[in-house]
Amino acid sequence: QVQLVEFGGGLVQAGGSLRLSCAASGRTFSSSAMGWFRQAPGKEREFVGAISWSGANTYYADSVKGRFTISRDNAKSTVYLLMNSLKPEDTAVYYCARHISGSYYRTSNFGSWGQGTQVTVSS
Repeated sequence: QVQLVEFGGGLVQAGGSLRLSCAASGRTFSSSAMGWFRQAPGKEREFVGAISWSGANTYYADSVKGRFTISRDNAKSTVYLLMNSLKPEDTAVYYCARHISGSYYRTSNFGSWGQGTQVTVSS
């Protein structure tokens, strides 16, 4: 079983950058694809991006493509989300999760959710 802890959130001005980290414990991290999701107040949790177990392949939601970058360091059991050119609409709680099976774009195909980290982008 993988346990996940996200950190690195905070308050940033529009146009700024943040890097989120997701630290994992458990032996299955390095063999698991990982995903980042976000949930804004009053909205459903949505897919942000995912990375394959090796890091060779990444996938992004259209809303963040070209601005966000996912990477991982299996030696450190950590996955990262670098967010550039942040917009007020990026404000949300950001979660990482371990991919179980199926499409990367579906929240229900992920488990072992972390507690989330708040990102607030001011205009």
